[in-house]
Amino acid sequence: MIKVTGKIRNNIYVGDNGYIVTLFRVKNISSDEYKEFLNKTITVCGSIINPNNEDLYTLNGDFTEHPRYGFQFKFDSYEKSVPSDKDTLIEFLSSSLIKGCGEKTAKQIVDHFGLDAINIIKNNPERLSEIKMTESKINKIYLSICSYTNADDSLEYLKNLGFKPNEASLLFSKYGDGIKNVINDSYYSLNDLISFNRLDEIYIKNFDKNSDVRINACILESIKSLDILTGDTFHSLKEVYSYFNKRFNVSLNDESYSKHIKYLEKNSDIVLENDNVYFIETYEDELLITNVIGSILKYGRKDKLSSSSITSLLKYENITYNKEQKEAIITAINNPITIISGGPGVGKTTIVKAIVNAYMEKNHITSMDALHKITLLAPTGRAAKKLASSTLLPASTIHRFLKWNKETDSFQINEYNKAYHELIIVDEVSMLDNHLFASLLRGLTSNIKLVLVGDVFQLPSVGPGQVLRDLISSDKIPYIMLNQIYRQSENSYIPYLARDIKELNISEDIFKRKDDYSFIDVKIDNIKKTIMKICELSKEKGISENDIQILAPMYKGENGIDNLNHVMQEFFNPKDSSKNEITYGFVTYREKDKVLQQINNPDCNVFNGDIGYITEIKYKSNNREKDKITINFDGNYVEYTKEDLSMIKHAYAITIHKSQGSEFPHVIMPICHSYNKMLYNKLIYTGVSRAKKSLVVLGEKEAFLNAINNNYSTNRKTGLLDKLMNNL
Repeated sequence: MIKVTGKIRNNIYVGDNGYIVTLFRVKNISSDEYKEFLNKTITVCGSIINPNNEDLYTLNGDFTEHPRYGFQFKFDSYEKSVPSDKDTLIEFLSSSLIKGCGEKTAKQIVDHFGLDAINIIKNNPERLSEIKMTESKINKIYLSICSYTNADDSLEYLKNLGFKPNEASLLFSKYGDGIKNVINDSYYSLNDLISFNRLDEIYIKNFDKNSDVRINACILESIKSLDILTGDTFHSLKEVYSYFNKRFNVSLNDESYSKHIKYLEKNSDIVLENDNVYFIETYEDELLITNVIGSILKYGRKDKLSSSSITSLLKYENITYNKEQKEAIITAINNPITIISGGPGVGKTTIVKAIVNAYMEKNHITSMDALHKITLLAPTGRAAKKLASSTLLPASTIHRFLKWNKETDSFQINEYNKAYHELIIVDEVSMLDNHLFASLLRGLTSNIKLVLVGDVFQLPSVGPGQVLRDLISSDKIPYIMLNQIYRQSENSYIPYLARDIKELNISEDIFKRKDDYSFIDVKIDNIKKTIMKICELSKEKGISENDIQILAPMYKGENGIDNLNHVMQEFFNPKDSSKNEITYGFVTYREKDKVLQQINNPDCNVFNGDIGYITEIKYKSNNREKDKITINFDGNYVEYTKEDLSMIKHAYAITIHKSQGSEFPHVIMPICHSYNKMLYNKLIYTGVSRAKKSLVVLGEKEAFLNAINNNYSTNRKTGLLDKLMNNL
């Protein structure tokens, strides 16, 4: 840790949360290695409350290299340096920070009160009358000193409670001098900036852990956590009570619990329906979805298209559509909302392209106008790219379309700033949770045509809700189920296997070799070796390693993803003196590695689930620089520092959950009993349906059969279906 003392010169960037990039004049530096910067101006970045050019700051941090701002000093904490000598104190009091105090008055104050002048004035302002000055002047000086020191007092207060410097700065940036009142009146509302566990840890150290404030907050947190853990949107009061007791270890009898529940309901934090409880935002999302769907059904765009009209509208298409597909196109054109579902190989993306073309032809929309009137959306980056590739039309992630702000976790396209497209088509809707779907609907007008496309039999969304299933089950929206499979080749079996798994129509036939599918019976301790052998044979056949994807159910264990990635890295991209590499934690990354992005980063146009390849690892040449890692995501080159590697993982093997919304030419899927309860029908179905050209399942036959027959993934508990049926 290096200490740099000096003054701010000119701000380059000032954020809302106190984060700044600024030019800084160095007056002192603790490191001999960087003495060259003494009395020089450098670029610094970090969080400072109310930064100004008059203050003397001591910054604690280190030198780093920023992709945009270059070499700079990044600090984690800072202190305002208190004037420690007579001249500095006079300079401070006569600065623009202190109103009503010129150099002459400042000298008089210091001569009279000494170096403790600031504290004396702050605590006993009436003593300024000992120096000849007006009452007005006394008040100006006193109020200026109070204003100046309040920030320091608030930060010191937060640090004494146990908040780290960066946490304290973050809180003060939002709440200012009022932070003490927020902590006293609504402490746990700080959860929008600081994690609940961290807040709770600090609360217990300073306040009564059995207080009503904490118990109410912990019950709310229990409801939110259960939403995430189960995917349900509501829970029985007993479920919440049981989870609350286990997680927070608070003794609470039935009567007290009931009292807290009633308080939370009265305070509009929760909604009670019979003996079930909703978190208020989850309930409001379901209400909004219901209301907007009803509004679109009433006011949305309706056209009139007959079966005979399709041929003329799609005269340039060299495709013959079957009865199901024609019905899907007509339904989508004629209705404000349409749902189209179906498994792999039934031509969902072909239908999407046909719907767009038919809509453009019927409404005389040019290609240029289509960019403003039509939008294709998907939940993930890979799903959007797949949609764009299949339809040859532009497609975007929902987050990008709604202009997601990563810092505030909010959308700029919302109920107050709507998008004005005519036709919105959303693919992979099975991946949408209630909140994301509600957020999308908030940003749309009612006068639209909405087409929802997805496979209702795939894994449900990661977040709470089962949007696609509830919308279909309501029977309020026109719904087309595509069943007819189009063979990819004469002996294509993969889409039929997926269908048989979905329908639990399993026989010994699933273990027989097909042109595009094979099952390899192998013991658990030989799975890794067998995968390597399959990859070896694939490479001999001329299959690119980029087209091979291993899908597995879980990360941990001998045959888990973490271990598989380590083994496959050594196979596909072994250590070589010609390739640079870098270690982060227990993982070594090297040039040419296949990696997976795990966090949305809209600023760099890279999203959770995107797969890329490390093209370059550039080592720092001196302590002023940082190692740089460049990753190519389908032509989008993104630069990372070593610290940024927390956002990626190796992608030779990925989870089946992460594979949703994607297709891979050649899929290898190990299945064994050690994957335990992760083996169930929807997971296997989803994994199988990711394969485009070939699929190899290997492992234990019994585990594969048990997984297919394990249909434990029952419907989630949601209120959306009832709201749709009762209100539309």
